[in-house]
Amino acid sequence: MPVARLLVTARLSDPAAVERLRDAGHDVVVRDEVRPADADELRRLAADRDGLLCLPADRIDAEFLDACPSVRFVANHAVGTDNIDLAATAARGVAVTNTPGVLDEAVADHCVGLVLAAARRIAEGDRLVRDGGWTGFSTDLLLGLDLAGATAGLVGVGGVGGAVATRLVEGFGMRGLYVARRPHPELEERLGIVRATLDALLGEADVVTLHVPLTPETRGMIGAGELARMRPGAVLVNVSRGPVVDQDALVEALREGRISAGLDVFADEPLPAGHPLTSLPNAVLTPHIASAGRLTRSRMAHLAVDNLLAMADGRTPPTPVSGP
Repeated sequence: MPVARLLVTARLSDPAAVERLRDAGHDVVVRDEVRPADADELRRLAADRDGLLCLPADRIDAEFLDACPSVRFVANHAVGTDNIDLAATAARGVAVTNTPGVLDEAVADHCVGLVLAAARRIAEGDRLVRDGGWTGFSTDLLLGLDLAGATAGLVGVGGVGGAVATRLVEGFGMRGLYVARRPHPELEERLGIVRATLDALLGEADVVTLHVPLTPETRGMIGAGELARMRPGAVLVNVSRGPVVDQDALVEALREGRISAGLDVFADEPLPAGHPLTSLPNAVLTPHIASAGRLTRSRMAHLAVDNLLAMADGRTPPTPVSGP
């Protein structure tokens, strides 16, 4: 196997994954930081590399590729590839892979956690107790949404969306609606969920969860009009990508108090200090950690390494997004 010059753009949660690259005899540079590099540092580190294992915050675009023409393959440590300009990589013959499947269950768990936290106002209750504002039992204190018998609306039912649908329908006894580009008869038969238009789903669902990739078609797909169609008291949960939702419109909808939200992703990350979302009690916010199970992150790292090793050896990688 030829020796490849590889870059891992940040410290991974499982060091054993990186050791596999070294054990294979490759020339490996590991940036020993957990936070992403800025654009200048990334270009400097990748300037003489053949391939890289990158984070979803690393922007791999035409400018980067032109500055680092030796880069021939990219293993993304994520399912989404919105950080990679796939047209630019294709035009330059750069192969791209991702890490699908291994994080579905962890992200679904976190999604359901956000559903519960927002629907049953768990974060509000936690703050009330910690701040000393709880004065005793009250029959109308922090009344929330009962999930049993309510309607769940899944926007996208791929690996994560299907796992969320299973948890909400089988686990909580919810009725299920879904929006997808194609029918999913296996989920319909197993769970009894029904395919709907986005408008119909938003008008009927008590809980709306988002599971679509960020593309030109999905950017801003949940805007002011869509938020206005949601039922009063409904919950919106986003574990996909922040720009799928018009964040300014969401802030206004939350201020009106018609809906609540659970968000793991944002239009700009990290969310700036003092952002209006941070002052809204009906928004539950987590810092892009839906896949942050220990075992899941290890599996993601090893799958990214599997892809990198295959591409370095000239073999077809396990989970290709696009080829050279």
